[in-house]
Amino acid sequence: MNQVGPDVIHIAGAAFSYGAQPALEGVTATIERGDAVALIGPNGSGKSTLLKGLLGLVPQTSGSLRVFGNTPRAARRITGFMPQTDELDPQFPVSLRQVVMMGRYRRLGALRWPSKADQRVVDAAIERVGLAAHAHTRFGELSGGQQQRGILARAIAAEPQLVLLDEPFNGLDKTNRDALLGLVRDLRDDGITVVTSTHDLQLARDVCSHVMLLNRTMVAYGTVDEALTLDHLERTFSGIGVEIDEHTVATPDHSHGATEPIASPGVDALHDERGPHGSHGAPRA
Repeated sequence: MNQVGPDVIHIAGAAFSYGAQPALEGVTATIERGDAVALIGPNGSGKSTLLKGLLGLVPQTSGSLRVFGNTPRAARRITGFMPQTDELDPQFPVSLRQVVMMGRYRRLGALRWPSKADQRVVDAAIERVGLAAHAHTRFGELSGGQQQRGILARAIAAEPQLVLLDEPFNGLDKTNRDALLGLVRDLRDDGITVVTSTHDLQLARDVCSHVMLLNRTMVAYGTVDEALTLDHLERTFSGIGVEIDEHTVATPDHSHGATEPIASPGVDALHDERGPHGSHGAPRA
């Protein structure tokens, strides 16, 4: 793998499209080893599109994108991915351990059986996510949060240098959420780069080094304090409420030009106050 300097990801003016209209454009960023980047924006803003673009699964229509100095497809071998919705049928009769072993398939190839070394890597990944006691449990019998941790273990079993997480904390209870937060911290400590999409601003503050704000274009990118300013959030979530300390407030008026970082430790979620059908008390964006 041809890695150029310390950059894990280098993007300059990149745009991605599923058809004639771009789904996301104007993305420019340099992401280095050990960085943890939160992708934040409303639904349809391009968060999942960018993650898929980093895997080479969405056509790039302009600009440049290099992952470890190569094309995204060439870097897949050292990239782990945790999708928002896994395609594995929970009724399929496989154990957690078998699911995690799937993370080794790209290294194994089509004809080679898992070696003892592969078995050790899988066991270590399951241990790392705190599910060793459930290694031989049928995957479909695990709770939703345990399944999420199992899918992350599958990504870890690939021994990646870059991990991409698509809304990994959605719907998790506190136990599973805290476990995943700890895993993201551990990955960073090991020098592994993490890029995760999320609606949770507090998560970005707790475990991420950088934030990228998206709304079909890149609004801002930088360290947490540089990116999470009132001005940037207003441009990202125009017309959408921001929940701070359990109180929903309107996004700031852009005309004020406020650029101070949001200091409240209670910034927790973003949602549309009107709801999907114009009703009050909407679900998370």
